Amino acid sequence: MQKNPVLPAHSSLVAIGDSFTEGMSDLKADGSYRGWADVLAGRMAARTPGFQYANLAVRGKLIGQIVEEQVDVAAAMRPDVITLVGGLNDTLRPKCDMDRVRDLLTQAVERLAPACEQLVLMRSPGRQGPVLDRFRPRMEELFACIDALAERHGALVVDLYGAPSLADPRMWDVDRLHLTAEGHRRVAEAVWQALGHEPEDTEWRTPMPLTPPPGWTARRAADVRFTRQHLLPWIGRRLTGRSSGDGRAPKRPELLPYEA
Repeated sequence: MQKNPVLPAHSSLVAIGDSFTEGMSDLKADGSYRGWADVLAGRMAARTPGFQYANLAVRGKLIGQIVEEQVDVAAAMRPDVITLVGGLNDTLRPKCDMDRVRDLLTQAVERLAPACEQLVLMRSPGRQGPVLDRFRPRMEELFACIDALAERHGALVVDLYGAPSLADPRMWDVDRLHLTAEGHRRVAEAVWQALGHEPEDTEWRTPMPLTPPPGWTARRAADVRFTRQHLLPWIGRRLTGRSSGDGRAPKRPELLPYEA
């Protein structure tokens, strides 16, 4: 008789990173953000009584800030699972020292891997479009570093970059930088499966059905709105050295029992 597989029973999760892990654009009714890490924590909590969760991610953070402000805090919590997603904001800066990014990411992994049962890294998703294409070589250099570090330290790598569904512009919010609620749900599913859980959605990689593209007028209106509301403010912050996360505290700074 075939035995049922033993499913993982992780009792704690700490998520660190930037806006992607904070959950931006997955807006809740109260104006706060949910995001894939919250969705994942909810699923894990449903399986494990007393499950604990912290989310130290803050929007706009560069890998150096993540190392300085979040890594040691997460390591000290010694959870079962730590997720680290960082470095992508660095690659999107006009001036980016990829050697420094690799060194900092290496420092982060070397501190985090011994402090948890399972470290999870990610190849971040990227939507289709000419803006991203400009930075794609840096992104792929970052992902090669992530793959090498994971192999060296026994970390899992969740490949979101290679998922066709997450390249679909319809999975991205109007700011073109953050996933929609459906995109975050699919990321949670990807991590859930990578941790060894039974799939709840075997088709998370599958793109949504094709729909007629918007007309020229609608596309131009969307481009103008995006430029005014998102692109110009983003450029302004880069030119003045400011960040959207300046002065902002983590959404769940302590490792406490999960509450939705």
